[in-house]
Amino acid sequence: MQFEAIRMELDATSHVATVTLNRPEKLNSFTRAMHKELAAALDEAISAGARALVLTGAGRGFCAGQDLADLSFEPGAMTDLGSLIDEYFNPLVRRLQALPLPVIAAVNGIAAGAGANLALACDIVLAARTSSFAQSFVKIGLVPDSGGTALLPQRIGMARALGLAITGDKISAEQAERWGLIWQVVDDAELPTSAARLAAQLAQQPTRAIAAIKRAMRASTTNSFDQQLDLERDLQRELGNSYDYAEGVQAFIQKRTPRFEGR
Repeated sequence: MQFEAIRMELDATSHVATVTLNRPEKLNSFTRAMHKELAAALDEAISAGARALVLTGAGRGFCAGQDLADLSFEPGAMTDLGSLIDEYFNPLVRRLQALPLPVIAAVNGIAAGAGANLALACDIVLAARTSSFAQSFVKIGLVPDSGGTALLPQRIGMARALGLAITGDKISAEQAERWGLIWQVVDDAELPTSAARLAAQLAQQPTRAIAAIKRAMRASTTNSFDQQLDLERDLQRELGNSYDYAEGVQAFIQKRTPRFEGR
């Protein structure tokens, strides 16, 4: 499928799909058409057999959030932001979190508004040293969306989350790493290589187990402790009947590298 605002490349050797937001002249800000292309690109990556996914941006920014030029501000015909979020942004972040494979955000340049929270919705965030993050919603009279009001306090605590959301201040990638908002900062020139290397490493892991880890970790934010113990039991029972578990045990016994297949 041909895309205009998205690039999707699959490395058949590593089974890593790289999905690039490709509106660099607009700092990769989202339009409705771009949302549809991204959803189709994710479909294509999964159907092509990707076992890990890298999400990044073209040019000098990761994503500046919603493109305001794609909205209507005419009196009586204003774009319903609730409907926009319900139709596009919420399905996107839900899907990224539920994908049955590891998802790495490789953040280059600015990640602002929904663009910042798009990165945080991924499983692991690598960021270029000169990149930055901003919850810029308050600057135009809005509340953080795309999961921001949940992801921020979960990762950095309520005091810092409120500070970022209320001021709309930008923080550097290095500050984000110190606060635990992201996984790791790398030198700008190393970002593509570091993301590809990590994705290739994860693609060789038992991706079915990784999907279960994603599910369990995220469920822990709302489950009671007893519910979480039950979920761990159920997932462990399921994984205990998998090919990858049997392969992992045999490889351990035979002192060889396991060959996981994600099943």
